[in-house]
Amino acid sequence: MEAIQQHQGLVYPLNRTNVDTDQIIPKQFLKRIERTGFGEFLFYHWRFDDDGKSRVDFSLNNPEYQEASILVAGENFGCGSSREHAPWALLDYGFRVIIAPSFADIFYNNALKNGIIPIKLDKTQVNQWLDQANKADLVLAVDLENQQITDGQREVHFDIPAYHKEKLLNGWDEIALTLQHEDKITAFESAGQKKVAMGSE
Repeated sequence: MEAIQQHQGLVYPLNRTNVDTDQIIPKQFLKRIERTGFGEFLFYHWRFDDDGKSRVDFSLNNPEYQEASILVAGENFGCGSSREHAPWALLDYGFRVIIAPSFADIFYNNALKNGIIPIKLDKTQVNQWLDQANKADLVLAVDLENQQITDGQREVHFDIPAYHKEKLLNGWDEIALTLQHEDKITAFESAGQKKVAMGSE
């Protein structure tokens, strides 16, 4: 997992509530074995018509948002089934930060485990940034270490669990975190093998 301490990026405003994981990445695209390659199918039924052509009425297809890496959305983002492919698709597309008033619990934890910073903020602040990003380019600077977001005019504090914050700052996934205790694991296994050997004598 790629470490992330700070991130500055263009905002894509998705002014929709209850965006579920099947809308984020439809079930027919879940057959891949790798974690990569899901980005092209992100929001597929919103981005493309039945013939696979881009929909001009869905704003993510607009050239102005092609470099967006921060997604600002409505309440209850990531609801629905617990598929981990949803954060994989968002990350593969290029989003590193998602800001919303609330998230579905499973999606929130899956995002944190896969290197995305999901940030819960007051609905008033989220709506303000949605409005700004709809009118003109909005760039936000996210400082994970100090838990602050800057929009050029103000600094907004956000909360994040300390355990997940440390993992994101260091780029540790669950495996990397376990390997921090490799010496203890090796010692435990060696002790177990000695007991087995003594018991067989």
